[in-house]
Amino acid sequence: MSETPPNALQYRFDGPEDAPVLILGPSLGTTWHMWDRQVPELTKQWRVFRFDLPGHGGAPAYPAGSVADLTARLLATLDGLGVTRFGYAGCAFGGAVGVELALRHPERLASLALIAASPRFGTADEFRRRGVIVRTNGLDPIARTSPDRWFTSGFAAAQPAITEWAVQMVRTTDPGCYIAACEALASFDVRSELARVGVPTLVLVGSEDQVTGPAEARTLVAGIPDARLAVVPGASHLVPVEQPAAVTDLLVRHFSTAWQPAYDHGTGQIAIPAAPVKPVLAAVPPQQAPIAEIAPAAAPPQQGRTDPYEAGLKVRREVLGDAHVDRALQQADDFSGDFQEFITRYAWGEIWDRPGLDRRSRSCVTLTALVAGGHLEELAFHVRAALRNGLTPDEIKEVLLQAAVYCGVPAANSAFKVAQQVIREETTPQV
Repeated sequence: MSETPPNALQYRFDGPEDAPVLILGPSLGTTWHMWDRQVPELTKQWRVFRFDLPGHGGAPAYPAGSVADLTARLLATLDGLGVTRFGYAGCAFGGAVGVELALRHPERLASLALIAASPRFGTADEFRRRGVIVRTNGLDPIARTSPDRWFTSGFAAAQPAITEWAVQMVRTTDPGCYIAACEALASFDVRSELARVGVPTLVLVGSEDQVTGPAEARTLVAGIPDARLAVVPGASHLVPVEQPAAVTDLLVRHFSTAWQPAYDHGTGQIAIPAAPVKPVLAAVPPQQAPIAEIAPAAAPPQQGRTDPYEAGLKVRREVLGDAHVDRALQQADDFSGDFQEFITRYAWGEIWDRPGLDRRSRSCVTLTALVAGGHLEELAFHVRAALRNGLTPDEIKEVLLQAAVYCGVPAANSAFKVAQQVIREETTPQV
């Protein structure tokens, strides 16, 4: 946290301390968790910095009156941490911050990605009317309709847990900070300044985005001198959540190849390396992952096998949640501490972090094994983990039905009772 309360930004770091810093900026109404699915891959090359907008995700509720104000708070926080230069990827409101950085603080920025962004977000009246709605009725009407704006209908129907998570993010936002952010977007208009953005820029948009869609993305690409466009098929506004693998791939490719050298403060110029590799990102047809013609980065030299503990702790937190992991570690003592270290290093660092199965598949296997063993207490938090890993309640039901055939009906009967209670808790909006 920044130590000056009015300028406080809630933030977290992930990744190696000696790696270049890559900042991920959130959309209005979201928290830094919108980037959860990108972090495991990005932290292989960068130290990832995520922040919450004021009043979002439990952050201090000091409203920011403009995009410039929020950008200043971000830079003040980074200054306090000793971060002088970084890459930046921002979604929607976070994208506005990225443009502000590129225009007003170009010396700080090494590379830029603008996701679901626009040089002007709708009209000022639209956002001010939204502020009136929130002042009159609170955030519930905005929260209930957020999935319609953020996700395609097919995704929302197939992923009710994620849909409810999205609703809860908005509902738990501070209304005053949300209104201030609407006012900030109402006054944001950089259409006439885009030509002054001098940093390599990826403009990424979902093909089905009805909020800031391909038309706005093309406006950014047309105005920014060194910009390239990537259209992700089958995605709406909150594309990092709806198509996480595609977005991760595009971000890795862009920031691996379009990291601008630092300013020479003696000359005020940038030293351009010879024969730079320029990425070419293009829209792709449906049913295919986005394609980026970027030369792969050279593999780092092997220094021997690394200790999997830190990787395991990160995966364990991502799957089970910080609260659960913190509770388990805090309860460890001289008797059980070695066991906690053992499962973090080997279960989570060696097995859960293997690339052979994705986390959805590993959740299916784990649920089945826990039913077979009758480990109902473990089953409860692994049902929560399965929802975090992207399984729907219907998919969890199918896993338990399959387990009933091979593990026995009595075991599955007990498992259904546990899973039903957990799913109710995790997917029912809190009033």
